[in-house]
Amino acid sequence: MKDLEARNPAQPEFIQASREVIESIIDVVNSNPKYLENKILERITEPNLIHEFKVEWENDKHEIMVNKGYRIQFNNAIGPYKGGLRFHRAVTLGTLKFLGFEQIFKNSLTGLPMGGGKGGSDFDPRGKSDAEILRFCRSFMTSLFKYIGPEIDVPAGDIGVGGREIGYLFGQYKRLTQQHEGVLTGKGLNWGGSLVRPEATGFGTMYFANEVLHAHGDDIKGKTIAISGFGNVAFGAVLKAKQLGAKVVTISGPDGYIYDENGINTDEKINYMLELRASNNDVVAPFAEKFGAKFIPGKKPWEVPVDMAFPCAIQNELNAEDAATLHKNGVKYVIETSNMGCTADAVQYFIKNRIVFAPGKAANAGGVAVSGLEMSQNSMKLNWTAEEVDAKLKNIMTNIHASCVKEGKESDGYINYVKGANIAGFKKVADAMVDLGY
Repeated sequence: MKDLEARNPAQPEFIQASREVIESIIDVVNSNPKYLENKILERITEPNLIHEFKVEWENDKHEIMVNKGYRIQFNNAIGPYKGGLRFHRAVTLGTLKFLGFEQIFKNSLTGLPMGGGKGGSDFDPRGKSDAEILRFCRSFMTSLFKYIGPEIDVPAGDIGVGGREIGYLFGQYKRLTQQHEGVLTGKGLNWGGSLVRPEATGFGTMYFANEVLHAHGDDIKGKTIAISGFGNVAFGAVLKAKQLGAKVVTISGPDGYIYDENGINTDEKINYMLELRASNNDVVAPFAEKFGAKFIPGKKPWEVPVDMAFPCAIQNELNAEDAATLHKNGVKYVIETSNMGCTADAVQYFIKNRIVFAPGKAANAGGVAVSGLEMSQNSMKLNWTAEEVDAKLKNIMTNIHASCVKEGKESDGYINYVKGANIAGFKKVADAMVDLGY
C-alpha cells in the first residue's frame, strides 16, 4: 500500500478501492505461492494503458471549448476491456482509475469474458444543447476510436452518458471506421442495442438483494426500501422492487430527498422519475409537489427508518454517520448499488455490527452483465427478447451471490460479502494472468 500510494499521489478514491480489495484478498495471496511469484498484486493494481487526450469542441456561441478525455485500460486478462464512459465535471484520472480497478473484479464476477476499463471526461452535459453535446461527442470519439474495438475495448455509458450520447459516439465511430460493429454498449434498440439494458443495474441489484434475503431466511416481499438517486439505476431498482412486492419510499437528488410513505409503486410515479431525469434539472422537489410526498431539502435519505437501504447515486454517498443512523433505525440490509457508494468507515461499521452489507462490485454488476449480453447479441447478429435477457440477468446475479457466499462465509455464519466478492473476482483474473504469463 505504501508503494501504491507513492505511485498514485492525490488519488484517494483509487487508493480506497485498492485498499478494500487488498485487505480482503491478502490471506489468499500470501497462501498461494504462484500469486506471490508472479507479483499479481503489484501488476493488477497498475493499469495496462492510460490514454489521455484533449477534447476541443465548439459551443452554440461559436466559442472553442477545451476538456480532458480519458480511457483507462486496466486489465484484459479474461477478455476485452469493458467499462463505462462518465461525463461529469468531477471526473479526474484518479476517479477513473478507481472505477476501472473496481470494474476488473465486477466483470470477473459476471462469468462473462470481459476485462476492466473506464473512461470519460470532465465535460458536463447538464445545461448543454443537443447540438453542443453532439459536437463534443464527435470530438471525443475522434480521439478515442484509435484505442477501442469489439475485441479490444468496448465502452458503455455511465453518469452523464445515456442513450443520446452513446448514439452520437457510435455515429462518429462509424463515420471514422466505416464499420457497424459492437464497439459500444447501451446502443439504441434499432441499431444494435439490447432490451433491458437501461434498467439492468437496478434490476440486477434487486435480484441480488433477493438472493441475500433468501440466504438469511428472509424475503424481499413487503420490505420498505430507501433508495438514493433517480436516474436509470434508481428507476430500474424501483421498478423491479415493485415487481418483487417491496415498497420504495425514497428517491433523492442534489436538492434533497423525497419521502413517500405510500410507496413509489405506481406506473405514474415511476415514469415521472424518468421525466424528471430527462428534464436535465437534477432535482426531485417536483415529485413531492406532484404526488403529495414530503420533500426534505439538502439532506440524504438515510435518516428514514427502513428495512433496506440502496445507495444508487454516486461514490462515497453514505458515510459512517449515515451508517450509524440506519443501524439505530433498524436497517437489516444495505445493498451498495452505486460504485463504492459507501465510505470505507461506513463499510467497516456495517461489518463490525454484523449488518448484512453487499458491495457494489457484486450488487451492481447487472449493468455490465447485460452489456456483455449485448456484445454477445452483436457478435451473433441477433436479438433476444426482454424475457430472455431478464432471465439471463437473474441467473448471472444468482451465480454472483453464490460465489460471494462461497468465499465470504465466516466461522460464525456471518456472510462477509465484501470479502467474498473480492476473493471470487480476484481469483479468476489472477489465475488467468498466471496461465497466460501475462
